[in-house]
Amino acid sequence: MGITSSQVRQDFSSFGGYGLQRYGYDVESLHQEIGNILGLNTIRNMIIIGAGSLGQALAKHKEFEKKGFKVIAIFDVKTELIGQKITEHEIRHLDSLPHFLENNQVDIAILTIPENFGREVAAYITELGIKAIWNFVPIELKTPDDVIVENIHLIDSLMVLGYNLKHKRRE
Repeated sequence: MGITSSQVRQDFSSFGGYGLQRYGYDVESLHQEIGNILGLNTIRNMIIIGAGSLGQALAKHKEFEKKGFKVIAIFDVKTELIGQKITEHEIRHLDSLPHFLENNQVDIAILTIPENFGREVAAYITELGIKAIWNFVPIELKTPDDVIVENIHLIDSLMVLGYNLKHKRRE
């Protein structure tokens, strides 16, 4: 990356006094502090709204929990999906979400629903108090200012990949 060891030391010093001159860093302490700064030392409970292929794939993703993100429930509106299990989670009807939120702390809602329901469901869940949305719906959501939205646009990633592939072949 073209960064000198001096710059790395200076950057790490902004986290606090973790390094010792001539001995380097206590890697475990540094790792812990970076986790604290990034908020990764707290378990974040997530729900998935949309139990289609993408929702199911995310529900089965093993790395989330290792990084502090735990799927605690899956919701959908399709009657043929309600009651089915994905991993240890039984798919619940979206109508049961208010009751679920009364009894469970939810930090993040993951939206993997059809585009035409995106804005309606986002409004619904924010009214219920959800403050963070990981949005896989291919639209920009309009949410209150106190709601954090991370939009994941799969086509954008493919376009970047295609661009990089084209330029890599020229080399």
